[in-house]
Amino acid sequence: MMATANQVAQALQKSLMVDLHKTPAVSAPTLSELREIADRNNIHLSEDDLKEYQEFMRESVKAMTRIDRLPEPTLPVKYPRIPGYRPPPEENLHNAWYWKTQIEGAKSGKLLGKKIAIKDTVMVAGVPMMNGCRALEGYTADTDATIVTRILDAGGTISGKSTNENLCFSGSSFTTGKGPVLNPHDPTRSAGGSSSGSAVLVATGEVDMAIGGDQGGSIRLPAAWSGIVGLKPTFGLVPYTGAMGLDGSIDHLGPMAKTVQDCALLLEVIAGYDNGLDPRQPTNIAVPEYSKEIQVDRLDGIKVGLLKEGFGFPESDPRVDEAVRNAVRKLESVGAEVVDVSIPLHYESGSIWSAVGFTGSSNIILDGAGFGSGYNGFYPTSLITTAGMAFRSQTNDFDPSIKASIMLGDYMQSHYYGKYYAKAQNLRRLLRDAYDQTFDKCDVIAMPTIPFLPTKLPKDGCSIKDYLGLLATVNLNTKCADATLHPSISLNAGFLNNLPVGIQLTAGMFQETVLLKVAHVIEKQIIASNGPTC
Repeated sequence: MMATANQVAQALQKSLMVDLHKTPAVSAPTLSELREIADRNNIHLSEDDLKEYQEFMRESVKAMTRIDRLPEPTLPVKYPRIPGYRPPPEENLHNAWYWKTQIEGAKSGKLLGKKIAIKDTVMVAGVPMMNGCRALEGYTADTDATIVTRILDAGGTISGKSTNENLCFSGSSFTTGKGPVLNPHDPTRSAGGSSSGSAVLVATGEVDMAIGGDQGGSIRLPAAWSGIVGLKPTFGLVPYTGAMGLDGSIDHLGPMAKTVQDCALLLEVIAGYDNGLDPRQPTNIAVPEYSKEIQVDRLDGIKVGLLKEGFGFPESDPRVDEAVRNAVRKLESVGAEVVDVSIPLHYESGSIWSAVGFTGSSNIILDGAGFGSGYNGFYPTSLITTAGMAFRSQTNDFDPSIKASIMLGDYMQSHYYGKYYAKAQNLRRLLRDAYDQTFDKCDVIAMPTIPFLPTKLPKDGCSIKDYLGLLATVNLNTKCADATLHPSISLNAGFLNNLPVGIQLTAGMFQETVLLKVAHVIEKQIIASNGPTC
């Protein structure tokens, strides 16, 4: 239960009566500890200097003891539940579940009767959480993330936590600490990541909907390779409160579902302002009834742009490019105008994202326990404490993808002092402006989500170079919308060799309605009525 300001004040008065010298929660550093800290930070002090600093710190740490005694505001846990269980292999054929449970929400609402999986980056009170990483295994969340409460308030049933990639730093589906998530169309292939489990559980019909997270494509990538719908909303539309992240400037949560209609329905439940608990959000968020507003059969007056730079990569499969072009061209039969557009800076979006993602995530993982600091919002203390200790002491348990990111981020920070992180953040504005200028010419931009078919899972004994190589090019087209913050959706555009092809649509800021309308027409009028496009 959230403590009131008066309750906190009363607790403060009681804490003042306690002799802080006798029962400190935080002790001052010893002289040897201070010497180590000073040397590590290139601060040169004599023994007398150290003693004076130590004396100052003895007084300063008393504030931490007072903080320790105050009741902490938390997020509400409104619905009863039991912890659930780790499903055995026969209940987890694709390894898409991390944990199963059955949390019933309200007796009425938009999601009544719907089963929803929650990505294991998101806190669900009383349910274990490991974010795909062995170092975090054993932690149990003590609060519900805001979107969890909203789902339950809308009558949804939370069926469990879906497996995700190791700390979410993978666009494929083989880095999680519990073994690879298998593609539902071919279990020898990747299902995409990092929201791999969420996509597969939707694709196999084990849940109706799922929550995914997206920093570099992690909703859209598995949606494409699993053959479902996944939406990365406009930055800040959906509160990130109570979820672990990689960098506060690129963290997104969003809906995943079998149909655009269900994706829209889940979005309208989880979107909206979170009363200042998530500083990513503007205060004036409008949340329309997306599921009703997208019910159109035609797209008269809508322009869809085929992005030149989203096709024809050296890694591209020409058949995938052609399938996406065919799906878009068919929109002309239902009133849309299809135009060719060009954004040359799209080619650099991966580099811009990487300078932010690698350096930012390295700092967040090691120094911020997946949350960081410096923002005015909700901090889940128990998770930060557990992750902070685990990540520093068990770094060797990280997947090679995380180790590579940490070492690269540390190198860039120690040698270049944040220059390229800062420059990339500035370049993001140019990239966003380039997209915004293109949205003056069209309403939606289209391209392949992933320009090639699902890749094979790595074999046992795979070299580190080959292992990391499988992660390198999957998000050629998806990183851009995370860098620009625009809403972007992936949906199925047909199949090649019985493997799904994803089409990615991106729209202007907070233009989810038009984005979902176009996706809905592709799905219903183009794919459903005419069959696969390839």
